[in-house]
Amino acid sequence: MAASVLFDAPGPKTKRRHRLYTVISSLGLLGVLGLIVFQLERKGQFAYALWEPFVTPKIINIIIEGTGKTLQAAVFAIIGALLLGMILGVGKLSEHRVLRWPAWLVVEFFRATPLLLVIIATWFYIGPEPGASAFLALVMGLILYNGAVFAEIFRAGINAVPKGQAEAAYAIGMRKSLVMRIVLIPQAVKIMLPSLISQAIVALKDTSLGYAVLAPGLTYTGKQIFGTFRNTIQTAFVIALIYITLNLLLTWLATWVQKRYVGEKTFTADAVGGIVQSQPDAGASGAGGAGIR
Repeated sequence: MAASVLFDAPGPKTKRRHRLYTVISSLGLLGVLGLIVFQLERKGQFAYALWEPFVTPKIINIIIEGTGKTLQAAVFAIIGALLLGMILGVGKLSEHRVLRWPAWLVVEFFRATPLLLVIIATWFYIGPEPGASAFLALVMGLILYNGAVFAEIFRAGINAVPKGQAEAAYAIGMRKSLVMRIVLIPQAVKIMLPSLISQAIVALKDTSLGYAVLAPGLTYTGKQIFGTFRNTIQTAFVIALIYITLNLLLTWLATWVQKRYVGEKTFTADAVGGIVQSQPDAGASGAGGAGIR
């Protein structure tokens, strides 16, 4: 079919109406932005003295150092959360209750607990000391919380793979661990990658909560800056701009990885058959596929 029967192409009147809505929305947005700028100007928020700290070498170096700490926390947290999420996700899919129920309990507990409480509780457990312990508490809190979310993404992605793929692999004698590693996970990655990217961006933004435990990072640096120069709005704008830039770069990188290493590859039952045919013993041992399963 050239076009979906559930969608009608807009006609001339509809296109004119859409253009009118676009113009009205744009004018409304410009009006709101203009009002915000006017109010800021009226209150003297564009005074050079309030923005001057951000062009001084000392403050620039402090911001760069804070950005580095934020990226360091985000990288450690995302990698740790991915590993924890994969373990918990596979655990929730296990046929053994001794593995499935603890995994379910951990996932549901940390998904239901506010991240800020997880970070603070971890901080008090490690020891409320400045420096390394606060940074570790932030990273551990992010790993526990985002790991639980990643676990649900992994579970949903694997369950989204057509059941016939696993059944075909079992029928030709593949073990469950091999089916998971060779058949299900490669196909599930393409399904769940957009959700993984979105959650990784959330994890990066959540590093901003580190200020609550005095963990080094962008928000803690911003707190020190506006506490010294009394320029809250200017500091918030600069910190937000840096976070937006980092999130856009992470999105671009993840999209490039998806197109480069995932988007062009397909994994079908024929590929599974090709893998198993290259193993002479697999066919013989698969005479009773259900027993191997």
